[in-house]
Amino acid sequence: MGVLPLQFKEGASALALKLDGTETYDVVGLGPNLKPQQDLTLRITRANGTVENVSVRCRIDTPIEIDYYQHGGILVYVLRQLVA
Repeated sequence: MGVLPLQFKEGASALALKLDGTETYDVVGLGPNLKPQQDLTLRITRANGTVENVSVRCRIDTPIEIDYYQHGGILVYVLRQLVA
């Protein structure tokens, strides 16, 4: 709930990128105009300070899933609909 699913593009993977869990990640391109299956940039900052940008696909596949994500998950979305 409220999790942004991202998929690496062809040829990229955690193994290929040598991710070891010490990195921090930023998603570039998120905003109120997010579209289903939009391409975004994953900025990977490694423990040694180097930064790598990787193209990823947002795996929110439908407009209603965009609404769920922007509300913080389906439960919050439904509760807000009930209150309204």
